[in-house]
Amino acid sequence: MALKVNEIFYSIQGESSCAGRPCVFVRLTGCNLRCSYCDTRYAYEGGDDLGINDIVERVSSLKCPFVEVTGGEPLIQEETPTLIHRLLEQGYEVLMETNGSCDISQVNDRCVKIVDFKCPSSGETNSSDLKNLERLTDHDEVKFVVGDREDYEYAKGILALTNSNICRTNIVHFSPVFGVMEPKTLARWILEDCLDVRLHLQLHKMIWLPDQRGV
Repeated sequence: MALKVNEIFYSIQGESSCAGRPCVFVRLTGCNLRCSYCDTRYAYEGGDDLGINDIVERVSSLKCPFVEVTGGEPLIQEETPTLIHRLLEQGYEVLMETNGSCDISQVNDRCVKIVDFKCPSSGETNSSDLKNLERLTDHDEVKFVVGDREDYEYAKGILALTNSNICRTNIVHFSPVFGVMEPKTLARWILEDCLDVRLHLQLHKMIWLPDQRGV
């Protein structure tokens, strides 16, 4: 059982309610989407074929109990749920970041899924599997990356389609497209509409260079 792994590195978690925590990242190769603002295009291809035991061994060597499986899109690889299950069984706290196009129910419920539903400026709105809104566990999180007013209204509309309690049962992040949307503009819209969501900024891009790998 092997996966194509782009990189494994130790850094600060920057894109969830756990932002700021030291974390081991397992970045898998390949993505089925091509978002206009993608900041990990290098993960579309390349990397090494690693067995699950090898991945777990590399994670273990970094001596951190907190792991994120990301991509690319991790769920386009068949063995990803098995990797996540193995990490959980080894006692790790595990996050998975997904672009929302694949069924998240195949992943162990103990894993926190961060589901990034795509807004219009991404160019991939039609790729989102909105049934994933019904598959969320209480500890899973939802993210909308917002590049303009159309994106913001779209995200509000998706939330309106769901159970009105989603913002109480799940953390919902509104994140401005880095370098495109001014955070203060998005903050103002959220406040004007009294939305029960979190304004989320990519912490790692504030600490290091925005296009720096392995951080």
